[in-house]
Amino acid sequence: MRKKDETLCATLLNDARFLADTQGIDAVNIRSLAQRAQVATGTVYNYFSSKNEILLALTDEYWAATLREMETAVHTGPFYDQLQQIFAFLRSRIDCWAGKLMCSLGRGEPAGQQHMASAQASLEDALLRRLEQDPAIRPGVWAEGFTKEEFAHFLVLHMTLLLRNKAPDIHFLIALVRRTIY
Repeated sequence: MRKKDETLCATLLNDARFLADTQGIDAVNIRSLAQRAQVATGTVYNYFSSKNEILLALTDEYWAATLREMETAVHTGPFYDQLQQIFAFLRSRIDCWAGKLMCSLGRGEPAGQQHMASAQASLEDALLRRLEQDPAIRPGVWAEGFTKEEFAHFLVLHMTLLLRNKAPDIHFLIALVRRTIY
């Protein structure tokens, strides 16, 4: 099997992003991407087997960048304040391009679910780090049946649900966090 050229792969993703930004997500397909990159259709197939695979790669790239930006956009302070900031930050991102991109993927597609699970795991890791840095959390709150990891997982699941349902805020979730761990 021939080794893939990472530079060409990055070019293809940049061109796919350009097509999505300028003509809409529906314009992203193997043929239009080949035309934009000025390569043969078969060359694009060496990197992406379908439109969904291109969209998944764009989604992965988008979420990695979003989570990096989130780290600097969210200020320090009590964990519950950071959680509120994280929700607002993610909501603003989903309200723009990311939401359209995610909706274009097949909801039941296993690959899409797998990629979303990976993004959620990264978000859980970010929440865990922030939980560990908050000295105001009640000592002894974590136990065998109530771990930081399970709590972070619970929060990500509920934040994801609230984001998906376009909830305007997470006041109830914040109240739950404050009453539970402080």
